[in-house]
Amino acid sequence: MSDIKIIALGGVRENAKNLYVVEVNDSIFVLDAGLKYPENEQLGVDEVIPNLDYLIRKQKRVQGIFLTHGHADAIGALPYILQEFKAPVFGSPLTIELAKLFVKKNNNVKKFNNFHVIDAETEIEFADATISFFKTTHSVPESLGIVVGTDEGNIVYTGDFKFDQAARKYYRTDLGRLTEIGREGVLALLSDSANATSHVMTASEAEVAAEMYSAIADAEGRVIIAAVASNLVRIQQVFDSAAEYGRRVVLTGFDAENIVRTAIRMKRLRLVDEKLIIKPKDMHKYEDHELIILEAGRMGEPINGLHRMALGRHRYIQIKDGDLVYIVTTPSLSKEAAVARVENLIYKAGGTVNLITKTLNVSGHANGRDLQLMLNLLQPKYLFPVQGEYRNLAAHAELAQEVGMYPENIYIVKRGDVMVLGKNGFNHEGSVPAGDVMIDGNAIGDVGNIVLRDRKVLSEDGIFIVALTVNKREKKIVSKAKIHTRGFVYVKKSRDILRESAELVNQTVENYLEQDSFDWGELK
Repeated sequence: MSDIKIIALGGVRENAKNLYVVEVNDSIFVLDAGLKYPENEQLGVDEVIPNLDYLIRKQKRVQGIFLTHGHADAIGALPYILQEFKAPVFGSPLTIELAKLFVKKNNNVKKFNNFHVIDAETEIEFADATISFFKTTHSVPESLGIVVGTDEGNIVYTGDFKFDQAARKYYRTDLGRLTEIGREGVLALLSDSANATSHVMTASEAEVAAEMYSAIADAEGRVIIAAVASNLVRIQQVFDSAAEYGRRVVLTGFDAENIVRTAIRMKRLRLVDEKLIIKPKDMHKYEDHELIILEAGRMGEPINGLHRMALGRHRYIQIKDGDLVYIVTTPSLSKEAAVARVENLIYKAGGTVNLITKTLNVSGHANGRDLQLMLNLLQPKYLFPVQGEYRNLAAHAELAQEVGMYPENIYIVKRGDVMVLGKNGFNHEGSVPAGDVMIDGNAIGDVGNIVLRDRKVLSEDGIFIVALTVNKREKKIVSKAKIHTRGFVYVKKSRDILRESAELVNQTVENYLEQDSFDWGELK
């Protein structure tokens, strides 16, 4: 019997940051290497990655890092892993190219080149397992699921997926291959749960395209579209709409140019004419009704870009009368309040707002019925709901019971839980470090909960600084106290309070200097 362990270092009881470890005897297989972008309370943090201590400690056993698709929640942590140890990276052609963009931005690993391009037909034999793949449908082309073939049966990781019967080439699920994997026997299924609470039919991409065509056709002025740069299916629909109605597309936003140009070069994005895309500096050459402005950034960043446009602080665009702002991304729960504020500012600036989610249920993730279809196709012995908050994982577990799975065969794990295969299923045998590691600029892990707490206090209560110089040897104040405040009181109207505070500080220090000992920590 093979020694099999499954560990989620991220991607459970949270959105994004997917990183799952499958151990078969002495071999470790890493499935996805994602990050997540900070939530509201993580002030000043740029990115959040999983704790990598366990992988670093076991790095000699890591056979490879296998990527399902090219979104940041699957590839974003890759540079930080490669910074600690080098391991071969496997993914579809587009996924590898997008992963290279992430890696090249990091000076420590920009020369790394141990990438391996695979497809749905690839089968890789290792000493302890065989890795194969299958096509799935997501909002980026060439997304794949991963199969870890063991003596005990297949361990299947779906990655982010949904079912769309009208999906285009590069987006189609291979249902025949899924059935084949199910017949071979699936020991454990790690399945996407991000949209498990929804039972509403997700709109097909053909329906989304028709809705976008209609919205752009009715617009008389500029159309400003907010999308996520890596949501390539949505960007393709923007290009198609622009070609249909004789408009030019202006690209703005973080990383949009690189991602879009890479996808065009690999023919995963189609352009009717190269002249369809224009530079922001050339916008003045066209009438308003001839322009689509694509504000494409990371998760949440399109909304930040719209905020700057509405306030007139954007580098290229200022919202004006007649503009239609079309938000074609589904905001996360943490961004809903921000979206509402931005919407109000856009109307104040003279524009109008349309959200695609008002008319269609749009998601790149499987709803409840899709999840049950996946379960029926694969017939897994054990289920690990992953990718989603606890409520999503619990909903997925209920859906699995509806199709006949026993509750004792469903495992809702915490980050770091070590699940070991025994005679009667998987057993919880301890845990490994699996907290959040926060990236603040170039600093990795320097920002912890204490620093975040201090930032929150400063943001809410302001700061009060006292500067004075003391000669400890002569026990006297050399320079009297000077008080500086920010966000504490309005200085001009509080000069008397600040002067009295300075006098109190001086008196307190002078009284303390009369004692035999001196310790700044004792001064209160």
